[in-house]
Amino acid sequence: MADIKEFRLPDVGEGLTEADIVRWHVRPGDQVEVNQIIVEIETAKAVVELPSPYAGTVASLLVPEGETADVGTPIITVNTGPGAPAPAALPERVSETEDLVPAPPVEGAVEPGIIGSPAPKAERQAVLVGYGVKLGRTTRRARKTPRPAEPAAPPVRGLAPAPEVGTGPVGEPQPADRSNGSAVKALAKPPVRKMARDLGIDLSGLAGSGPNGSITRDDVERAAAVGTGGPVPALGLARLGGTLAAGEREERLPIRGVRKHTAAAMVASAFTAPHVTEFLQIDITETMTAAARLRILPDFEGVRVSPLLLVARALIIAAGRHPLINASWDESAQEIVVRHYVNLGIAAATERGLIVPNVKGADALGLPALAAALTQLAETARAGKATPADLSGGTITITNVGVFGVDTGTPILTPGEAAILAFGQVKDAPWVVDGQLAVRQVCTLALSFDHRIVDGELGSAVLRDVGAMLTDPLRMLAWS
Repeated sequence: MADIKEFRLPDVGEGLTEADIVRWHVRPGDQVEVNQIIVEIETAKAVVELPSPYAGTVASLLVPEGETADVGTPIITVNTGPGAPAPAALPERVSETEDLVPAPPVEGAVEPGIIGSPAPKAERQAVLVGYGVKLGRTTRRARKTPRPAEPAAPPVRGLAPAPEVGTGPVGEPQPADRSNGSAVKALAKPPVRKMARDLGIDLSGLAGSGPNGSITRDDVERAAAVGTGGPVPALGLARLGGTLAAGEREERLPIRGVRKHTAAAMVASAFTAPHVTEFLQIDITETMTAAARLRILPDFEGVRVSPLLLVARALIIAAGRHPLINASWDESAQEIVVRHYVNLGIAAATERGLIVPNVKGADALGLPALAAALTQLAETARAGKATPADLSGGTITITNVGVFGVDTGTPILTPGEAAILAFGQVKDAPWVVDGQLAVRQVCTLALSFDHRIVDGELGSAVLRDVGAMLTDPLRMLAWS
């Protein structure tokens, strides 16, 4: 007997009103257990994995990938009844992680432990409130047994007949069995196939430039441009959800998720807090030398040591010397909130937009622990796995604009903070040392601050202190 349960989009962060469906991990007919990860959503702050609150058979996915759903909206239904049968016909997977290789009927038995037979699933820590942590298993479609075949020719970029593809391990194209002369689909993901259908492109006439010769969105766009005699469109924006019809010269990108939140926050910050930015050019040669020496110490093994580590330490010490730089303005209470702890934010540019995860209690960490925390922060941000907790509660921020090859900028304050420090690129430049002209490693610092809290004298003192510590790293020992 069917017992259909609806799972409604929960509020995974304070004040969340909506979220985008990024990727489904299940499809109708899959068996799920309590706390098994079923979907990734993008909130205004981060990408979050949601676990299933029910065990049973997935009946339907109610919101497709790329769509926005309000909190409280049903997004999936699960049949929790005993012996619930799987649907007879399964719709095409909506996820872009669909197997690249088309699936012919299974030939032969499935080996134990291969995809298709139940196998223990690693413990997941993402838990819906009230359900607890539990080990789960998931049943997936059987992996097809590869058939012996002759070697395939390497893929060639551009418009050319694509080599036939047979079955093999997921994501690994194998030569087709040519003995029966059967035609096999080109290697492409479902979203790419849909784009090709919309643009009238025959995928069998394309050779892919993606992994293992798979056909990508860029290949389809390029083929569409050639077919219409127009210019090849700019590539690389498909990951942001852009749409570009054949022959058009403008592309439209949806404003949603992290990018939407960042835009609103930056506008609010720019027009709420009166920004002042001061600049200081410094000789950072000794800091560069110190960073190189730290890398070879056993205490820093396995972590990334860069000049940013010492910039972070210098800003933390400066915040301790000048507490108002580490404060916030409470408009409703008409108070200035001075924090005597530092949650150090590091601005990170990701595919989904700018995010600012922060290291909690950075002022209480020793240098090796701070280096490890910054390394973990960077890896989490690059992987798109920063959680709402990682992105909230920051007290002061650093933005490393030097990695983009620029000298400096005028950074906008992270909402709720009084200051942000921009660290520019380090480059060789002429510098006067002890009355003599020498080539030194020089960079420019820029400190933006909220002029309601921080006046020019205090801002200058903080920037001067950071510059002094980076010019002579021994000052960090004297002032810490």
